[in-house]
Amino acid sequence: MGLPVTVTLHEWPARSADGHVAAVRAHLVPGARVGLLFVPAMGVAAWHYDGFAQALAARGVAVAVHEWRGLGTSTLRASRRHDWSYRELLEDDLPASIGTVCTGAPPVRWCFGGHSLGSQFAAMAAAVDARAHGIMVIAGGAPYWRSFPHLQKLMLRGVFGVMNGVGAMRGYFPGRRAGFAGNEARGVIRDWTYTGRHGHYRVPGLARDHEGALHRCRLPVLAIRFTDDWYVPQASLDHLLAKLPHATVQRQEIGRAALAGRAADHFGWMRHPVGVAERVARWLGGSVREANASDSVAP
Repeated sequence: MGLPVTVTLHEWPARSADGHVAAVRAHLVPGARVGLLFVPAMGVAAWHYDGFAQALAARGVAVAVHEWRGLGTSTLRASRRHDWSYRELLEDDLPASIGTVCTGAPPVRWCFGGHSLGSQFAAMAAAVDARAHGIMVIAGGAPYWRSFPHLQKLMLRGVFGVMNGVGAMRGYFPGRRAGFAGNEARGVIRDWTYTGRHGHYRVPGLARDHEGALHRCRLPVLAIRFTDDWYVPQASLDHLLAKLPHATVQRQEIGRAALAGRAADHFGWMRHPVGVAERVARWLGGSVREANASDSVAP
């Protein structure tokens, strides 16, 4: 890797249009030419990606990790009183973080990427933002029920109904107690299950046509899937990537050998992120660095 690099950690407050504030966690290195603006998985606070971000920064990549509304440094928590949906997350909070990063960080070519649901949001954000030079999908795929094996299909359709019911009854979804995601706003669960049932992102309340933007997008895409990831079967990733027919997609599958022999599953890679960081840095150093800015948003 050469000489050690100096990594500085910053927390920059990103303020949304409705007054919500959450800190962007930025890991910066001198002389970086490419960067990754990263969106966590549902229910996962930004600091959980410090190991991954540090491993990337050590390889010369600037990293900025978005914070979900309702988690970590966010000024809100999901409750009966405080509710929100994909609209606030996608059209208020993400643009606030992107603007904060592009203002506060040295100029680099930013790739928008994420983990699980975060990768879906990153793709939708990149498809409409001229500052994006690439899309990165890590352990991500569309939650469309038809993309799952038979037993999971049956389970998912029931789970969608239960999650919505619990959210409506309690005023939020208690994911920490349920063992799935975090404590999520009932509107987020409503929209997540909507996309799971219908297979698209034309969620009621969104101002933009994100499906159309994805279809027109011509950015380079890196899609990483883990061999033991039952949350994201191959067909789920295929369904997401099919929304990007004009993008240049590079797929990589990572097994246990790249993760110190540990299970290559949906969250296990976060405990052993170096192998993933090496692949990501290599791709960023090639595909994104040379991306033409005119292709950032398709006409």
